[in-house]
Amino acid sequence: MGKISLFPGIIADGAGLGKMMKSIAITVVERINWLWRLLMTGLCFALFGIGGLLLSLTWFNLLLVFQRNEEKRCRIARHSISVSFRLFLFLTRKLGVLDYHFRGLEKVRADKGCLIVANHPTLLDYVILASTMPDVDCIVKSSLLRNPFVNGVIRSARYLINSEAETLLPVCRKRLSSGHNILIFPEGTRTTPGHPISLQRGAANIAVRCECDLRIIHITCSQKMLDKKSKWYQIPPKKPIYTITIGDHLTNENFAVSIENGHAIAARQLNRQLTQLLTPTN
Repeated sequence: MGKISLFPGIIADGAGLGKMMKSIAITVVERINWLWRLLMTGLCFALFGIGGLLLSLTWFNLLLVFQRNEEKRCRIARHSISVSFRLFLFLTRKLGVLDYHFRGLEKVRADKGCLIVANHPTLLDYVILASTMPDVDCIVKSSLLRNPFVNGVIRSARYLINSEAETLLPVCRKRLSSGHNILIFPEGTRTTPGHPISLQRGAANIAVRCECDLRIIHITCSQKMLDKKSKWYQIPPKKPIYTITIGDHLTNENFAVSIENGHAIAARQLNRQLTQLLTPTN
């Protein structure tokens, strides 16, 4: 015969109490983890701003004194920025603020004279990409020049300013033809959550008129963090994980045929294609 408990109600209540205590313990641990990530996120952002200011005020000024060759000075500045970003991301990973991984990184490292086109879901997209591409050029918003923490970085790296319309295209053509890669976020700003991506035509115009190849990069983040509607302190309940997928390589021949109809029409057609390639599939 099976054993018969003399206190079935007590045993049942004990099991329920155990589950409740376990649930409370998990909730407390998650809350502590969230608070830790909030504090460390604030620390990381403070260090990022201070680091950018120190680079601008000290290291980049020293380069002006000791390295007279402009090309070499720019190359050193970009490598310094890349190393700084790697240190920053190493810190965020170790402190549990976020994590990230790449898929197919070796592809983009083999590109030369290529326009690198990426979607822009969060504030850290450029930081993550530039950390692994030390020689990449970049097209940035003119409003960033008013930011004292990044102004010196932009000028020392000789990044291209999107408002300089008259000189932007010739400079892009020159740098691409010399083998430099240029990174651009064709949305112009971070994606608005819940809205389809909308691309400006700048990237397509550069690709068509400079007759360069394109590399597509797709960025996703597992949690809602640092998007266009979020403040830095609005951190998600779980640690966000970035996935950076190096996608298609489009040679100029892929869209050169349509140039016969005119650059404007070719740019519109390419822009529609880029919208499809950069739109999330999930």
